Amino acid sequence: MKIGSKLFAARVENLTEASGFVEECADRFGLDAGKKFGLLLALEEAFVNICSYAYPHGEGAAQITCTGDGGLFVLEITDRGAPVDLLSLPDPDLTSDLMERRIGGLGIHFIRTLSDSVAYRREDKRNILRMEFRGRER
Repeated sequence: MKIGSKLFAARVENLTEASGFVEECADRFGLDAGKKFGLLLALEEAFVNICSYAYPHGEGAAQITCTGDGGLFVLEITDRGAPVDLLSLPDPDLTSDLMERRIGGLGIHFIRTLSDSVAYRREDKRNILRMEFRGRER
């Protein structure tokens, strides 16, 4: 069941509006508060990465689509930018001393760990990131 879909210019200043849209969709679905927190953090990381890496030299857009199927809330973000498979990046080093760690990689770690399932595919010259979150409020 499609809950909502909206196109956003891929600019970091649009993150607040995109987050509000996704939160509204999650509320209509009945996603519980803990899962919604993870959803919004994962959205933030994905959206900022699209703005930074899919369109490094110009403007583009990101289509955000929210669907629900039983107890599963699905967030799909599609863009026509440069191919960027964030999920192919290695896990960040979480064991070394904080001052010795490389900068970056935590956002992808959050996406992987906060969603119940995450997948990336490149189709028809589009990046498609799909994140699934289980759970409804009772």
